[in-house]
Amino acid sequence: MQIKDFFSKEGKQVTAKGWVSNKRTGKGLVFIVLRDGSGFAQCVVNEGEVDSQVFSDANSLTMESSIEVSGKVVADERQVGGFELQVSDLKVISIAEEYPISKKAHGVDFLTDKRHLWLRSKRQWAIMRIRNQIIYAIHNFFQKEEFVQMDAPIFTGNVCEGTSDLFETEYFDQTAYLTQSGQLYGEAMAMAMGKIYTFGPTFRAEKSRTRRHLTEFWMIEPEMAFYDNDMNMDLIESMMKSILRDVLDNCKAEFEIIERDTTKLENAMKKFPRLTYDEAVAVLRGEADVNGENAIETLENDQKNAEARIDEIKKEIGEREEKIATPGIKKGERNFNQNKIDQLKNEIKDLEEDLRNIPQWIKSAKEFKHGNDFGGSDETVLTRLYDSPIMVYNWPHAIKAFYMKRDADNPELAKGVDVLAPEGYGEIVGGGERETDQALLTEKIKEHKLPMKEFEWYLDLRRYGSVPHAGFGLGLERLVCWICKLPHVRESIPFPRWYGRLFP
Repeated sequence: MQIKDFFSKEGKQVTAKGWVSNKRTGKGLVFIVLRDGSGFAQCVVNEGEVDSQVFSDANSLTMESSIEVSGKVVADERQVGGFELQVSDLKVISIAEEYPISKKAHGVDFLTDKRHLWLRSKRQWAIMRIRNQIIYAIHNFFQKEEFVQMDAPIFTGNVCEGTSDLFETEYFDQTAYLTQSGQLYGEAMAMAMGKIYTFGPTFRAEKSRTRRHLTEFWMIEPEMAFYDNDMNMDLIESMMKSILRDVLDNCKAEFEIIERDTTKLENAMKKFPRLTYDEAVAVLRGEADVNGENAIETLENDQKNAEARIDEIKKEIGEREEKIATPGIKKGERNFNQNKIDQLKNEIKDLEEDLRNIPQWIKSAKEFKHGNDFGGSDETVLTRLYDSPIMVYNWPHAIKAFYMKRDADNPELAKGVDVLAPEGYGEIVGGGERETDQALLTEKIKEHKLPMKEFEWYLDLRRYGSVPHAGFGLGLERLVCWICKLPHVRESIPFPRWYGRLFP
C-alpha cells in the first residue's frame, strides 16, 4: 500500500514498497525513512523482533536502495506523516551505488546537473506535489466556469509578440517557429466555442539567466468572447483566489516541508488592488504612498534593518559555536545547534543579496521614465508594498503587443492588464482586451513589421462576426514560484530549460 494511506491502517499490518531516503542506526535498531512517491515514513527495524537476516539486510541498505517492508503502523506525531512502521519483514529489491547527493551543501549547478536525482529530495518532491495541485485547481476552475479546453499548435508560421525571442526551425520546406503563445489561436477558438482555455508548453529564446526566466514553460491562456477588460480582470481575480484556496486546503504537509509561511498566501485572498499604469508609476517613484508606506523609504529602511539583522545573526552564530565547542556536549544538542547555525548562515546570504540589490532598486525606481515597461526590479519594488497580487491596467499602447485594444477615450492607452505577485515576485499574468477594429489591427501589424500574409487568417476573425473579446496568459512556473516562495524558477518545473541548459 502507499504511505499516504497509513493513517487509515493504524494498528494494522501493511506492506509498502519504496526507496531509502535516509538511514541511521542505534544499538540494536535501524531507522529507515522510506519514500514511495506518495509520502515519507519512518520504518524501525528492531534486532530483537526480526530474524537475523532481516536485520543484516537493513544494516546493509544504502541511500536510494529499493526495498519492500512489512510491519505494523503505529501513530507517532513526532514522525513525518504522523506514523511510523514497526518492521517485521524486509526484502531488498536493489542496493543502490553510492548516492552522489549527500546531506552536505551542494551548489546549484551540481544539483541541476543531477536534476534527475534531485527530484527525489523531500523539498523537490513537495514542490512538485504543490505544482500538481495547482494544475488540478486550474483545470477545476475553468471546467466549473464552463470553459472548453482546446489546444493550440506548437509549430506556428506566424509570431505573436515579436521575432527577437523565437526558436526558429525547419518545417519540411518552410520556416516555422516554436510557439510563444497560443493566444492568437485561442481567439479563433473562442469565436467558435465562446469561452476556451489552452494549457500547453511555450518557448522563448531569450538569452536570460535571471531567476524569473525559462526558455520552455507552461502557459494557461483563456479567451472569452463578449468580454471587456473589466470582466477579464474579474475572472483573473476569481481564478487566482480559487487556486490559492485549493492548494492551501490540500497541500498543508507539503507547505510544512518547504517551510512556506502560508499566512502570506491567506493574506493574499483579499481584494486585489487595481492601479492604472500612471498610479503604479507614481507609487514606484515614491510620489504616492500605499497605506502610509512609501516605496523609496521602505527600501531604505529595509536596507538598515538588513544590516542590523546581519549583526544579530553573527552574534548568535558565535554563541552557538561556543556551545558546540563545550566539552561533553550531547550529540543531539550539538546537531541542533549546528543545524541552527546552517539556517542562520543561509539567512545571512539572503540578507546580503538584498543589500546588493536594494541600492540598485532605489536608483532604478527614482529614475524610472513614464512610458517605459516595468522591469523585474520595478515589479519587485511595487509588490513589496502589498500583501496580495496587484493589477496594473491601462498601459501605454506603444509598449504593448500589436493585438491589444486601444482605449476609445484615450488612444494612447491599451486596455491591458498585468498581475504582479506580492513578496517581490512580479508578473505572473498578462492579458487584456483584443483589438476588434480591422483597420487599426492592420496598421499595428505593419507598424511591428510583421508579415501580413501570415496574419490574413487572424484578420478573418475581424471580417466575419467580430465581437468584443479578451483573455490572458498565466505562467505556471512563475505562479508555482510565488506560491512556494522559491528563490529561482528552475525549481518550479521537473526539468528546467534556460539559456545554456539543455541536460538532463
